[in-house]
Amino acid sequence: MRKPHVLFLFSDTGGGHRSATEAIIEAIGLEFGDQMTTEMVDVFRDYAPVPFNKMPELYPYLVKAPQLWKAGFYISDGRKRAQVLASALRPYAARAARRLIENHPSDVIVGTHMVANFVSLWALGRGRKQPFITVVTDAVTTHALWFDHRADLILVPTEYARQRAITYAMPPHKVKVVGQPVSERYCSPIGDKRALRQKLGWPVDKPIVLLVGGGEGMGPLAKTAYAIDASGLDVALIAVAGRNTRLQAELETYSWHIPTRIYGFTRDMPDFMRAADVLVTKAGPGTIAEALIAGLPMILYARLPGQEDGNVTFVQKERVGVWAPRPARVVNTLRSWIENPALREQFVENCRRAARPEASRLIARFIGAQVGLCEEPQV
Repeated sequence: MRKPHVLFLFSDTGGGHRSATEAIIEAIGLEFGDQMTTEMVDVFRDYAPVPFNKMPELYPYLVKAPQLWKAGFYISDGRKRAQVLASALRPYAARAARRLIENHPSDVIVGTHMVANFVSLWALGRGRKQPFITVVTDAVTTHALWFDHRADLILVPTEYARQRAITYAMPPHKVKVVGQPVSERYCSPIGDKRALRQKLGWPVDKPIVLLVGGGEGMGPLAKTAYAIDASGLDVALIAVAGRNTRLQAELETYSWHIPTRIYGFTRDMPDFMRAADVLVTKAGPGTIAEALIAGLPMILYARLPGQEDGNVTFVQKERVGVWAPRPARVVNTLRSWIENPALREQFVENCRRAARPEASRLIARFIGAQVGLCEEPQV
């Protein structure tokens, strides 16, 4: 008997789409074993016409012009504007999208990138038989292109995103709040911080500040690190430069006054988060979701204007962290939390309340329900 096959459409324009897709596929395996098969296709790199097929490579450079990126985001956002943009792209994308669908037959299609959703739904046409599920990977400021009424189900990370979907005329019964999909590695119990620090070779007798800038080491990470070092605070610093080898080399040659460990790209982030006391990070939705599960209060020091604007609002409203866009404000917040542990502990409790460690498995069960392997989850 043929197993149901699930096609995931994503793109490496930023790390979040890939990691969310991989987390869902992992959850499918945990929930259903080998009862389903899965496949990932990068819609830009593998199928988009020139020059759009270069978007994964161009993305890190595009976001280095944040105000231009912000303008593009908000100019194109809105239901009617998104429809105009989609119609303009259709002549360039429709043929490639049809080829994609023909080359990858499936029983369920899951889109984790907003562009993948509308071009694929065009290609499938009105007579499609496969259910189409959109998994929105932006947490709050979700662009209108995410919300196509032809999708069968829209799974969103937050109630804020659900309300935005309804504003964009999505039928409410199609929109479900499930949380941000993250790998199972982040969902283990926090455990013994002291033992984790000993295992990692970190100081066990000082507050640990974990400083990250996403997979590409984005944001003013170096300036923030130097400000923490010069602050006089009795802390240890863990700085993760990601794939930014130039940044890693700069940090490794700096003469630090506080205990400091420098890392490049690492697969140990779940342990890093469980062992740390404070996270200083850019406002990426995946990192925020992972920190919530670890009960790790966060200081947001940078954001990508547009889709990450709402993430700052979410962190502030839920009181799981603060917005501190300048190094001096990062240091002031650290000082406040270190001098007043009870205040930081309130943020810890708020993180645990807001966390959704079940998100990936919920999404897996929604997919499984489409092919009769389980009942649809009630959320």
